[in-house]
Amino acid sequence: MHNAAFKASGLNWCYLAYEVRPEHLREALEGARRMQFVGLNLTVPHKLLAMEMMAGLDDSAKQWGAVNTVAFEGLASDGSWKPLRDFAEEAPGEVRSKGYNTDAQGLTAALKEDLGLYLEHSRVMLLGAGGAGRVAALQLAEAGVADLFLVNRTQDKAEALAAEIQARYPKVHVMTTYPHREVDLVLNATSLGMKPGDALPMDLGRFPLTDTKAVYDMIYRPAQTPLMACAIESGARAVNGLGMLLHQGARAFEIWTGRPAPLEVMKAALREEVYGH
Repeated sequence: MHNAAFKASGLNWCYLAYEVRPEHLREALEGARRMQFVGLNLTVPHKLLAMEMMAGLDDSAKQWGAVNTVAFEGLASDGSWKPLRDFAEEAPGEVRSKGYNTDAQGLTAALKEDLGLYLEHSRVMLLGAGGAGRVAALQLAEAGVADLFLVNRTQDKAEALAAEIQARYPKVHVMTTYPHREVDLVLNATSLGMKPGDALPMDLGRFPLTDTKAVYDMIYRPAQTPLMACAIESGARAVNGLGMLLHQGARAFEIWTGRPAPLEVMKAALREEVYGH
């Protein structure tokens, strides 16, 4: 989607994928800084690790406690720090990294666009309390959900996240159990469903999907996860994480380029990649 966006915007830029082991992340970030990359994205498990590796953090990264987008800035001759895109004529005296988080904004935009769901006063069950789950939980709390049910494989992690939410958002009612009655949304922030043969990320015996209006699975490949299939069979609406990927990517594009993202171009590229049409 980024290469399609760069082409549509007349930018002679290229977006490439690199596989980096966690123990090599610091070296990879330093290499990107030395080579004066304009920016980059980070995926699991790098989002939490990168927090302490940034020279500076945007308010979005500070608020959500994770970095998924990095922009590199250069020191200009006038002593100010500017995005590397602004250094067409002069070479920067020094380059530093700045971390952002665009995941949270991408999630709320996707829920609104794909499900018509407004989170304020809603009841949500969140599956997963890891890196993606934590950001999602904090964003849900920030958006004003009334009840938030955290379901995680390890109870300790769910309870730690619940305590953090209660401290930061005392009006939100947080529980680390399955709901006992209907919810407005079940949100999957685990990786279960990416691989063939994966178990469901929840126990249908403890909460049937007939008791939710909608399911949002952050996974976007495969296009339909087993959880989504179960939701549809139960009469609930279900969508995958393509919309979240689109909107977090659009925000990253805007950070790097300083231009509005060509959303329709990016959406078409994503649909072609994931759905083949």
